[in-house]
Amino acid sequence: MNFQEALLTSRANISAHKMRSLLTMLGIVFGVGAVISMLSIGAGAEQQALEMIARLGLHNVVVRAKEFKDDAAREIRTKSLGVSMRDCEAIREAVPGIELVAPKAKIEPYQILAAAGTTDDAAVYGVAAEHARLVELTISEGRFLDPLDVRDHAQVAVIGNAVRRDLFGYSPALGKDLKINDVWFEVVGVLDPGGGEIDSFEGVAISSAASAIYVPVSTALRKFDKDPLDSPLTEIVVRLAEAESGREAARVIDALLEHLHAGAKDYELVVPEALLAESKRTQRLFNIVMGCIAGISLLVGGIGIMNIMLATVLERTREIGIRRAVGARRKDILFQFIVESFSLSALGGLVGILMGVAIAQMVAAAADWPTLVTLWSIMLATGVAMTVGLISGIYPAFRAANLDPIESLRYE
Repeated sequence: MNFQEALLTSRANISAHKMRSLLTMLGIVFGVGAVISMLSIGAGAEQQALEMIARLGLHNVVVRAKEFKDDAAREIRTKSLGVSMRDCEAIREAVPGIELVAPKAKIEPYQILAAAGTTDDAAVYGVAAEHARLVELTISEGRFLDPLDVRDHAQVAVIGNAVRRDLFGYSPALGKDLKINDVWFEVVGVLDPGGGEIDSFEGVAISSAASAIYVPVSTALRKFDKDPLDSPLTEIVVRLAEAESGREAARVIDALLEHLHAGAKDYELVVPEALLAESKRTQRLFNIVMGCIAGISLLVGGIGIMNIMLATVLERTREIGIRRAVGARRKDILFQFIVESFSLSALGGLVGILMGVAIAQMVAAAADWPTLVTLWSIMLATGVAMTVGLISGIYPAFRAANLDPIESLRYE
């Protein structure tokens, strides 16, 4: 008996017992579907994590000002003025391996008004000219802020695509005026509409460029009032050279700031390199746990196939005796039953692939969670399913092949 004959015989036997075959395959279907959907959700989460870390900058170290309640803030301010331009200069001069240092100040509270009378609730930030390079912002129209804007305290602004739509509709925004509190600014650039709307990752806030307005940091510090209990700067972004370790640089920066702030911990350090390592570790753990859960489904499916194949051997005992009597060898009987169990698992695997892809798409649509169906997840799930089916069919196949032909012919 060749493979084609065994496959045709298997198809005939499966077709003859459609309901039983379907119920037998369910374990494999659910197992493969679970593996593919879980790995797809995990792959989507990993891709999103990489995008978020890219927005922070893998070779960056971020110094962020902490927020305190009034009483705690008053006590802290007796020791430290908070994250400030002095810290920028100190980090630039004292920490080795630094390429760029860029301050950032968030303007709060604020009111935004366009010349046409429309208003918006976008976030407003004072940034340095290097900010676009540090966080990989791209300009679709006009330009970003330049060093002259910062030096001259220029009243110019770069707006996100969502801000441009809210304030100016789809008409040209370049050269138009908008007012933030009592200060008028000229729009000199519009950011590219790309970029996600997620505003945090691993508990770290990430501003959405689409809904932001950027003005020179010198203008923000000089022309807007700020609560004296608040830190002058919201954060300082430090870009390191390629060869430098973010964790090592963070230790040096921490020691420097602790001295400058007289021991007051009114700042925190965010190291994207460490966030990436933590994200990968969490992702590996997620994949292992989900793989084990899905593997249990595949194991149950394999047990189901073995159970049905043993019942099939008992049911077809007389048929086996007749085949042996007309010249079928033991290896022919063995091969036939192995192919049949393999066929059941293969069919279950194909249905499971469709089920897994469908679940991943439904999760993406319903929960607005990115999913990524990879060829690796499909190959892994299908390969494991077929291996389980093959192993599950070996014992029943040996039982069938070792039946005594005379006793089989007498079996009723």
